[in-house]
Amino acid sequence: MVDFFYSKTGIPYAQMLKWRLHLISGDIQMISSGPIEDRLAIRELVDSYNDAVMRTDGEAWAENWRDDATWELPGAGPITGKENFFPVWQQAMSGFDFVGFFASAGPMEVNGDKAHATWYQQEFLHQKDGVKRNVTGQYEDDYVKVDGRWYFQKRIYTVLNSEEYGN
Repeated sequence: MVDFFYSKTGIPYAQMLKWRLHLISGDIQMISSGPIEDRLAIRELVDSYNDAVMRTDGEAWAENWRDDATWELPGAGPITGKENFFPVWQQAMSGFDFVGFFASAGPMEVNGDKAHATWYQQEFLHQKDGVKRNVTGQYEDDYVKVDGRWYFQKRIYTVLNSEEYGN
């Protein structure tokens, strides 16, 4: 028997057909659940957050949060209220010449106007004192949808690995 391969991936057509049949029949378990439109909107919320961090745009960063949200950081504990944690973010960002901030999605569950997701964050931090740090972290997020837009209600950040270099 001759295998025919899908030219873009090199995967045999027979295997692709099996995968598609599993998807259609619902046999494949995805790591996320809920309407795809909401999951995409939450992904764009996280992208907006990361973009604001990389541009050090505090106004854009703050727009992603509910006023009564909670932000929890290692060593700082939970800080509730945007007016309380926004100055913490501004102070932290003032110590960097450059921040690279990139997210990879973990599981996401959307239930109506509430959602929860896990994100793995890769950070490249260049401090003004010359120290450079690569950090891998994890966010556990709660979201709320208000007037058709998703916001952060709670973000809990955990550092998984941190390496310092240079000076």
